[in-house]
Amino acid sequence: MSETVEDLLRRCAPQVLGVVARRFGDFALAEDAVQEALLAASRHWPADGVPDNPRGWLVQAAVHRMTDLIRSEAARRRREDEVSREPSPGDAVDRDDTLVVLFLCCHPELTPASAIALTLRAVGGLTTAEIANAFLVPEATLSQRITRAKQKLRGASFALPGPDEYAARLRSVLHVLYLIFNEGYTSSVGGALHRTELSGEAIRLTRAVHARLPSDPEVAGLLALMLLTDARRPARTGPDGELVPLAEQDRSRWDRSLIVEGVELIMGALERGAIGEYQLQASIAAIHDDAARAEDTDWPQILGMYGLLERMTGNPVVSLNRAVAVAMVHGPAEGLALIDALDDRLPGHYRLDAVRAHLHEMAGDVPRAVAHYRAAAARTTSVPEQRYLVDRAARLAPPVSSAGGGAP
Repeated sequence: MSETVEDLLRRCAPQVLGVVARRFGDFALAEDAVQEALLAASRHWPADGVPDNPRGWLVQAAVHRMTDLIRSEAARRRREDEVSREPSPGDAVDRDDTLVVLFLCCHPELTPASAIALTLRAVGGLTTAEIANAFLVPEATLSQRITRAKQKLRGASFALPGPDEYAARLRSVLHVLYLIFNEGYTSSVGGALHRTELSGEAIRLTRAVHARLPSDPEVAGLLALMLLTDARRPARTGPDGELVPLAEQDRSRWDRSLIVEGVELIMGALERGAIGEYQLQASIAAIHDDAARAEDTDWPQILGMYGLLERMTGNPVVSLNRAVAVAMVHGPAEGLALIDALDDRLPGHYRLDAVRAHLHEMAGDVPRAVAHYRAAAARTTSVPEQRYLVDRAARLAPPVSSAGGGAP
């Protein structure tokens, strides 16, 4: 399948931002200029055709816009001559500063939430609306957060942090990459289940961080988690693009090379001592991938790991996943009891209803299962997930008599 204009722009965006930010030394203005260049390309390229050097075209357009912005600021006039030169195609193509942009977006002066939001936009290519969906906050709030983050980065050095600075930014960097991958693996909005340009970019960037920090167990754990999860992607959709849940997937379609690489990474990470949240998640993913059939899954071991992960993170989504593991080990009634305690921590989240529906179905309570499947379908913003949930409810719901009569 040929790359669409939208995919090409998303792939080029962080690279172009890196070139322009390095040349001008002003990340905030550079981000604004690149956004305008991307907008111009989205208008012209579908009609005029994609240029031979799309990245060079975008860099030139952004540089022209930056020159206009700088001309409007009298205090910056002395810099105008040195920055208004158009880059040569080689200058635009030969250098990829995406990793520099990534660490700059995770600057210690930013709050973790601001760093993550800015990086998802500048490096991951997500729209403000998609980021807001991921954070469960209004779009206007995210827009303000990104604007404030860019303002704080004015004057920041455009360079990779030194060895002593990595730790200060690494937690946010890993969280950002984790969110980008999740959005690519299961898109939160729209008609596609996967957005491989995002999951692929998250894996690429995580590999780059791992290459710089090969002995860090959490970096290795995150990369392992991505690979072990992405290995299942070929089996996650049916012939018509419909979602296929883990228990029903054709496991012969899983990418065994990714599984082998992921297992080697997580085994090496666990040998280094301190265990973090990404290593635990990768270990859970490895247990799933190791099972030849769904019924062979070692749920007691998964339950133990979710218990550790819940104590480590306090994350309500982890608690929800643990409730599923409890149901698989001790029965659906115990799992449902744990979910009841999560209503206040995950208010209105479709996954609460989806998991409740699944556990009620396990327990044989069809009416409650149907009601929760329908409620979950009404709340999700993912079309493939919505179709799956609606179909699940339809398969469980008793047929309605065409004559309008009921059973005696």
